[in-house]
Amino acid sequence: MKALLTQAMTRWHALSPREQHGLTVLGALLGALLFGSVAIAPALSTLRDGDNRRTQIGQQQAHMLALQAQAQTLQTRTALSRDEALRLLQGLTPNAQIQLNVQGDRVNVQIKAVPAPTLANWLAQARNQAQALPLEVHLTRSNGSAATSPVLAWDGSLVLTLPQRGSQTN
Repeated sequence: MKALLTQAMTRWHALSPREQHGLTVLGALLGALLFGSVAIAPALSTLRDGDNRRTQIGQQQAHMLALQAQAQTLQTRTALSRDEALRLLQGLTPNAQIQLNVQGDRVNVQIKAVPAPTLANWLAQARNQAQALPLEVHLTRSNGSAATSPVLAWDGSLVLTLPQRGSQTN
């Protein structure tokens, strides 16, 4: 290492003062560029991305507040009797593609080529209005509707549980 340093110093002294000055300026510029790319560029990038991050965090907060309000609504709702929940569930199911089979406090649901938006809407209404909760879901993508409609459809079965008689559903 000493030999390498000695050789570099010998070459440095062999250069003319103008060449030494040029190399010194070049070294300073390279040092400033290195410092800028390591120390300043990440800070500027963070500063530029700050507005986007604030917007994302605001959207996440709004979503979380909506979920909190929904959870509070679900906690404060009055419990339905089993018969009332079953009547509501049957009222929500006018579609022939969704068949209900009641077995005690459980409802077996058979679905055939039900479009995904329809199924999602029906499940949300079953939970919110009839207070029926899914226990099991076995779905497969429907093959029949792919040729006739670009909307994704499902076949399969679901098991829903109805509210217990006289108990609160939270």
